[in-house]
Amino acid sequence: MKIPLQLTFRNMDHSDAVEADVRNHAAKLEQLFPNIITSCRVMVERRHRHHQQGNLFHARVDITVRGRELVASRKPDQHHAHEEMHVAIRDAFAATKRQLRQFTHKLRHEVKSHQSPPHGRVVSLMPMEDFGRIRTDDGREIYFHRNSVINGGFDRLEIGDQVRFNEGQGDVGPQATTVKVAGKHHILPDRP
Repeated sequence: MKIPLQLTFRNMDHSDAVEADVRNHAAKLEQLFPNIITSCRVMVERRHRHHQQGNLFHARVDITVRGRELVASRKPDQHHAHEEMHVAIRDAFAATKRQLRQFTHKLRHEVKSHQSPPHGRVVSLMPMEDFGRIRTDDGREIYFHRNSVINGGFDRLEIGDQVRFNEGQGDVGPQATTVKVAGKHHILPDRP
């Protein structure tokens, strides 16, 4: 297991079998969610130290993921099946897995949110040389070639046209890799 694992026993002695079970569950989480978990802390507790039978166990899994902490806990008063320590551990890790799935689902939606491409205005056209320049919102000038204008629209472009573009690095500096005339639903604010 690559992630740091901290295991704590309360009201009970250390058990190699319990430690192996916890490490196995943690390793499975790490396989399912690679490069997300930064630490894992597990606490296994026997609720009544003096009872020989009818003891209930509490397991808590505390995972740190990208600056957030996810805590899953299975308390014995909620689940009488937790008279068996390994069941409490299994259930706590199952709850952790559900939380990690929700977390990664949210991450995917955040990653998938797309920003609109940069906007600008055509400030120069050189039709004989097959290129032009776009002035960006922040005042930079970006080169574009005839072939980068979508749908062969280079000959329809005019100075002052509002365009959206994707920027890349060309041989001599920034270059628009695709250029599209901004439609009516993409009206840009007027520039001074």
